[in-house]
Amino acid sequence: MLDETKKLIRKFRDDRDFAKFHNGKDLAISISLEASELLENYQWSQDDLEREDHLENIKEELADILIYCEMFCEHYHLDQDEIIKDKLIKNLKKYPEGKKIDLRNRRK
Repeated sequence: MLDETKKLIRKFRDDRDFAKFHNGKDLAISISLEASELLENYQWSQDDLEREDHLENIKEELADILIYCEMFCEHYHLDQDEIIKDKLIKNLKKYPEGKKIDLRNRRK
């Protein structure tokens, strides 16, 4: 995320004195709640898996998720680029190139 965007998020939060509500637990809950709101766009969608007609709302909900993720990272002093790169390195080991994934045999 660009530093300019991070500053806008902090300014919005600070101008409204919302920081006092931003602890790890409540930020994690907020991320989950916003992710659920994103999922509502796909509920009962039948064959329309892309939901192009809901794209504006999808963008808004995704923005809410990303905003809360940024505040969560700030709360715990986490660098987004660093934790994403670390996770990708783990995923490279877990899912090496060319490894076939068979969803039929996944754990229940």
